[in-house]
Amino acid sequence: VRLDSELGEVTVTGERVPRVELWRAEGTEGEDHIPVGTRDGARLTLTVDGEDAVIDPAKGRLTRRSYRVDVRYAERSWRLVPDSIPGSRLVRAGAYLGDFTSEGDGKVLVEWREDAEPEALDAALGYALAAAFGTGAQPLWMTAIEMVGDLLPG
Repeated sequence: VRLDSELGEVTVTGERVPRVELWRAEGTEGEDHIPVGTRDGARLTLTVDGEDAVIDPAKGRLTRRSYRVDVRYAERSWRLVPDSIPGSRLVRAGAYLGDFTSEGDGKVLVEWREDAEPEALDAALGYALAAAFGTGAQPLWMTAIEMVGDLLPG
Protein backbone atom coordinates (compact mmCIF):
# COMPACT_ATOMS: atom_id res chain seq x y z
CA VAL A 1 0.00 0.00 0.00
CA ARG A 2 1.38 3.38 -0.99
CA LEU A 3 -0.40 6.53 0.23
CA ASP A 4 0.57 10.03 -0.88
CA SER A 5 -1.76 12.36 1.01
CA GLU A 6 -0.27 15.47 -0.57
CA LEU A 7 -1.12 14.29 -4.09
CA GLY A 8 -4.23 12.40 -2.95
CA GLU A 9 -3.16 9.01 -4.30
CA VAL A 10 -3.38 5.45 -3.03
CA THR A 11 -1.92 2.46 -4.85
CA VAL A 12 -2.21 -1.18 -3.82
CA THR A 13 0.02 -3.66 -5.64
CA GLY A 14 1.31 -7.14 -5.02
CA GLU A 15 2.02 -10.49 -6.60
CA ARG A 16 -1.34 -11.97 -5.63
CA VAL A 17 -3.64 -8.95 -5.81
CA PRO A 18 -4.93 -6.82 -8.66
CA ARG A 19 -3.50 -3.31 -8.89
CA VAL A 20 -5.93 -0.84 -7.33
CA GLU A 21 -5.39 2.89 -7.75
CA LEU A 22 -7.42 5.69 -6.20
CA TRP A 23 -6.67 9.34 -6.74
CA ARG A 24 -8.07 12.80 -6.18
CA ALA A 25 -8.69 15.02 -9.20
CA GLU A 26 -5.89 17.45 -9.99
CA GLY A 27 -6.58 20.89 -8.58
CA THR A 28 -8.79 19.57 -5.77
CA GLU A 29 -7.60 20.96 -2.46
CA GLY A 30 -7.10 18.18 0.05
CA GLU A 31 -8.72 18.12 3.47
CA ASP A 32 -6.24 17.25 6.22
CA HIS A 33 -8.54 14.85 8.09
CA ILE A 34 -9.07 12.63 5.01
CA PRO A 35 -5.92 10.77 3.89
CA VAL A 36 -6.84 10.92 0.17
CA GLY A 37 -8.04 14.51 0.69
CA THR A 38 -11.73 14.39 -0.22
CA ARG A 39 -14.95 12.43 0.23
CA ASP A 40 -16.43 13.90 -2.96
CA GLY A 41 -16.88 10.90 -5.26
CA ALA A 42 -17.04 13.17 -8.30
CA ARG A 43 -13.45 14.24 -7.54
CA LEU A 44 -12.11 10.69 -7.10
CA THR A 45 -11.09 8.07 -9.64
CA LEU A 46 -10.79 4.38 -8.77
CA THR A 47 -9.35 1.74 -11.08
CA VAL A 48 -8.77 -2.00 -10.79
CA ASP A 49 -6.04 -3.24 -13.12
CA GLY A 50 -6.61 -0.11 -15.20
CA GLU A 51 -10.39 -0.54 -15.50
CA ASP A 52 -12.72 2.06 -14.02
CA ALA A 53 -14.68 1.26 -10.88
CA VAL A 54 -17.38 3.39 -9.26
CA ILE A 55 -16.60 4.86 -5.85
CA ASP A 56 -19.25 6.54 -3.73
CA PRO A 57 -18.08 7.79 -0.33
CA ALA A 58 -20.80 9.12 1.98
CA LYS A 59 -20.32 12.65 3.32
CA GLY A 60 -19.11 11.67 6.81
CA ARG A 61 -21.28 13.57 9.26
CA LEU A 62 -22.60 12.47 12.65
CA THR A 63 -23.24 8.74 12.47
CA ARG A 64 -20.75 5.97 11.82
CA ARG A 65 -22.77 4.86 8.79
CA SER A 66 -22.28 8.33 7.26
CA TYR A 67 -18.59 7.48 6.85
CA ARG A 68 -19.21 4.43 4.63
CA VAL A 69 -17.57 4.06 1.24
CA ASP A 70 -19.28 2.05 -1.50
CA VAL A 71 -17.58 0.56 -4.56
CA ARG A 72 -19.07 -1.08 -7.62
CA TYR A 73 -16.91 -3.00 -10.06
CA ALA A 74 -17.50 -5.90 -12.46
CA GLU A 75 -21.16 -6.22 -11.43
CA ARG A 76 -20.18 -6.61 -7.75
CA SER A 77 -20.35 -4.27 -4.77
CA TRP A 78 -18.32 -3.62 -1.63
CA ARG A 79 -18.80 -1.38 1.39
CA LEU A 80 -16.28 -0.27 3.99
CA VAL A 81 -18.16 1.08 7.00
CA PRO A 82 -16.97 2.01 10.50
CA ASP A 83 -18.16 -0.37 13.22
CA SER A 84 -16.00 0.77 16.15
CA ILE A 85 -13.84 3.72 17.12
CA PRO A 86 -10.69 2.32 15.46
CA GLY A 87 -12.07 -0.08 12.86
CA SER A 88 -14.26 -0.57 9.82
CA ARG A 89 -15.78 -3.70 8.36
CA LEU A 90 -15.55 -4.70 4.71
CA VAL A 91 -18.71 -6.16 3.23
CA ARG A 92 -19.06 -7.70 -0.24
CA ALA A 93 -22.63 -8.00 -1.50
CA GLY A 94 -23.90 -8.11 2.09
CA ALA A 95 -21.33 -10.68 3.30
CA TYR A 96 -19.15 -9.48 6.19
CA LEU A 97 -15.55 -10.32 5.22
CA GLY A 98 -13.29 -8.73 7.80
CA ASP A 99 -12.21 -5.81 9.95
CA PHE A 100 -9.75 -3.17 8.75
CA THR A 101 -7.85 -0.60 10.79
CA SER A 102 -5.82 2.33 9.53
CA GLU A 103 -4.96 5.60 11.20
CA GLY A 104 -4.60 7.47 7.91
CA ASP A 105 -0.85 6.92 7.62
CA GLY A 106 -1.01 4.33 4.83
CA LYS A 107 -0.51 1.38 7.18
CA VAL A 108 -3.46 -1.01 7.09
CA LEU A 109 -4.20 -4.07 9.21
CA VAL A 110 -6.94 -6.59 8.49
CA GLU A 111 -8.46 -9.45 10.41
CA TRP A 112 -10.52 -11.70 8.16
CA ARG A 113 -13.55 -13.44 9.64
CA GLU A 114 -13.06 -17.17 10.10
CA ASP A 115 -16.08 -18.01 7.95
CA ALA A 116 -15.17 -15.51 5.20
CA GLU A 117 -13.56 -16.53 1.97
CA PRO A 118 -11.91 -13.29 0.85
CA GLU A 119 -10.66 -13.02 -2.70
CA ALA A 120 -7.59 -11.08 -3.84
CA LEU A 121 -9.84 -8.31 -5.13
CA ASP A 122 -11.52 -8.01 -1.71
CA ALA A 123 -8.12 -7.56 -0.08
CA ALA A 124 -6.88 -5.02 -2.62
CA LEU A 125 -10.03 -2.90 -2.43
CA GLY A 126 -10.22 -3.12 1.37
CA TYR A 127 -6.61 -2.01 1.75
CA ALA A 128 -7.08 0.84 -0.73
CA LEU A 129 -10.26 2.15 0.91
CA ALA A 130 -8.89 1.87 4.44
CA ALA A 131 -5.71 3.72 3.44
CA ALA A 132 -7.60 6.38 1.47
CA PHE A 133 -10.25 7.24 4.07
CA GLY A 134 -8.92 5.84 7.34
CA THR A 135 -11.10 3.59 9.47
CA GLY A 136 -13.39 3.83 12.46
CA ALA A 137 -15.60 6.56 13.83
CA GLN A 138 -17.01 7.61 17.16
CA PRO A 139 -20.56 6.56 18.02
CA LEU A 140 -23.21 9.24 17.77
CA TRP A 141 -23.54 9.60 21.56
CA MET A 142 -19.82 10.44 21.92
CA THR A 143 -20.04 12.98 19.12
CA ALA A 144 -23.07 14.59 20.79
CA ILE A 145 -21.24 14.85 24.13
CA GLU A 146 -18.26 16.50 22.42
CA MET A 147 -20.55 18.96 20.64
CA VAL A 148 -22.22 19.93 23.93
CA GLY A 149 -18.81 20.24 25.58
CA ASP A 150 -17.63 22.56 22.81
CA LEU A 151 -20.62 24.85 23.49
CA LEU A 152 -19.89 25.20 27.22
CA PRO A 153 -17.76 28.18 28.28
CA GLY A 154 -14.30 27.63 29.71
